[in-house]
Amino acid sequence: MSLTPAQVHATKAELQQNLALTGYTTAEVATALQTTPENINAILALHPRRIEDPWILRQYLLKTLVTQHKQPVPFTALTGDYHQYWFLDADYIAQQHFA
Repeated sequence: MSLTPAQVHATKAELQQNLALTGYTTAEVATALQTTPENINAILALHPRRIEDPWILRQYLLKTLVTQHKQPVPFTALTGDYHQYWFLDADYIAQQHFA
C-alpha cells in the first residue's frame, strides 16, 4: 500500500498525536514493544523496517489509549482491520512486538 504525500503527512501527525496522548516517551513505548527508541522514531517518521511496523505501533497506541480512557486521534490512512489487507502479515502484527 502506497500512501500519497498528504496521507504520509497525516499519518505521521496522527501517530505523534496519539503517542503524546498516552503520556509515554518513545523509550517507554520501545520497552513495551521490545524494540529500541530509534526504531520507534523511525516508525513515527514512516521509515519502518517492515510495512507492518506502523500498524503495530498504531495498535499499541489505540489499546493504550482505550485502557487510559482517552479518545484517540482517528487514523485516516491506517484504517480498518489489518487482517483484511492481503499485503500485511496479520500474524506479525498480532504479536504486538517487533522481531
